[in-house]
Amino acid sequence: MKNIFNSADAATLVARINQLKNDSPAQWGKMNASKMLAHCNVSFEMVYENIHQKPNFFVKFLLKTFVKNSVVSEKPYPKNGRTAPAMVITQDMNFEIEKKRLIDYVSKTQAFGESYFDGKESFSFGALNKTEWNNLFVKHLDHHLQQFGV
Repeated sequence: MKNIFNSADAATLVARINQLKNDSPAQWGKMNASKMLAHCNVSFEMVYENIHQKPNFFVKFLLKTFVKNSVVSEKPYPKNGRTAPAMVITQDMNFEIEKKRLIDYVSKTQAFGESYFDGKESFSFGALNKTEWNNLFVKHLDHHLQQFGV
């Protein structure tokens, strides 16, 4: 698996994002390219922005117990899997704005580095180690970039 904290791997992710076009067709799923970019941005917003409602104790317990491993492991996501409600994008989004935001988030994450993330509390799963953070980011991005053929 690529490592978002490695500058060469982060550059590869950015290059793949830059291959997207507003009219790039999805190979599966319901999102268009701009909604997919906005959807991917939510993972980073939950780290860097205070704009999403945090799950309560009970929901966080359920997420840690039943969802965490599928999100932070190296096992790829299945096509057409369920999406967390907070990550569902229903409104039309501006492709160029969302693309720039995602590239900026990838660059920011790489610049902060693995030591910043090692042991950092996640929005939904409690403290994650640097490998779990990397898997969370890279696996999700790779899944959706593959969805759009890049």
